[in-house]
Amino acid sequence: MLTKRIIPCLDVTMGRVMKGINFINLTDVGDPVEIAEFYNKEGADEIVFLDITATHDGRKTMIDVIKRTAEKVFIPLTVGGGVKTIEDFKEILRAGADKISVNSAAIRNPDLITEASKKYGSQCVVVAIDGKKNDDGLGWHVVINGGRINTGLDAVKWAKKVEELGAGEILLTSMDADGTKQGYDIEFINAITDIVNIPVIASGGCGKLEDFSEVFEKSGADAALAASLFHYKELSIKQVKEYLKHEGVEIRL
Repeated sequence: MLTKRIIPCLDVTMGRVMKGINFINLTDVGDPVEIAEFYNKEGADEIVFLDITATHDGRKTMIDVIKRTAEKVFIPLTVGGGVKTIEDFKEILRAGADKISVNSAAIRNPDLITEASKKYGSQCVVVAIDGKKNDDGLGWHVVINGGRINTGLDAVKWAKKVEELGAGEILLTSMDADGTKQGYDIEFINAITDIVNIPVIASGGCGKLEDFSEVFEKSGADAALAASLFHYKELSIKQVKEYLKHEGVEIRL
């Protein structure tokens, strides 16, 4: 059985780590390089680094910050935000990232997933899916640009499609749960993990220790991602891992 992963997420904009609720009301929580280095020492399994306003602002991910982070971090580093072309993949991987996360660009150009996985291997292609429950309560639709645009795509069908196109992993964020600290969206996660055979990282809504055990016990998630909990030192990665071990979850201490 594969060990479950705990992944802190650094939402970066203009060179600073930010955090908000439902992707708005952002507050500055520090320097990305320092924070990444701290999480590396703390025992994080991976780090996800998202340039959250790159796509909306129409600019590229900050290469210099990635380079400086990669020099300090010795666990897998996933980078996303503003990635549009195979050239962007090349540039970010060269800067020291291990995986690239694509979201809006994958929807606009699904061939990018196939092209990148053929060139760099599916293990380095992560498709980020931000989903929101439909108004009728049945199913979920995909949103992009930090939740600003409803694509009209069915989230479950899109997840299956990205797997077929060559994605190696899905980073699944529930926009309904994001920033609420009410727990992961188990129903949404299971709707996705039931249909795909690639790893799924659960994101959005984690507020306490029990939420981590719940997501692993009640859903098919392979990894749990959290941001504000770790940034504001409400919980440490060490605490989370020791708790999960005690709860019988396979985890790397």
